[in-house]
Amino acid sequence: QVQLVESVGGLVQAGGSLRLSCAASRRSFSSYAMAWFRQAPGKAREFAAAISWSGGSTYYADSVKGRFTISRDNAKNTVYLQMNSLKPEDTAVYYCAARRSVFTDYEARKYDYWGQGTQVTVSS
Repeated sequence: QVQLVESVGGLVQAGGSLRLSCAASRRSFSSYAMAWFRQAPGKAREFAAAISWSGGSTYYADSVKGRFTISRDNAKNTVYLQMNSLKPEDTAVYYCAARRSVFTDYEARKYDYWGQGTQVTVSS
């Protein structure tokens, strides 16, 4: 099965930046659409960003648009989430997800593989 291993998150001050990465275990990574979801305490898991199999198309939740950038390096089987201008509201556990499709989706249930989650805390 596909394993997704996320980098360590961390604590960052409001307005700061952080980059997350998620490494996949399979060479077929390039055929999977990838996404990042996040879940804050007491809240439902929500979509944050997604990227197509080729990296040519990206999609963002309104809450992160303009601040976050998703990218992928298929040669390294890795997807990234660059987070800038972080806000305390961004505090959450962040999960990367892979879908056995070249097409992205906004619904968590459409994704087949998940990372373990990594904590990102933004202090004010």
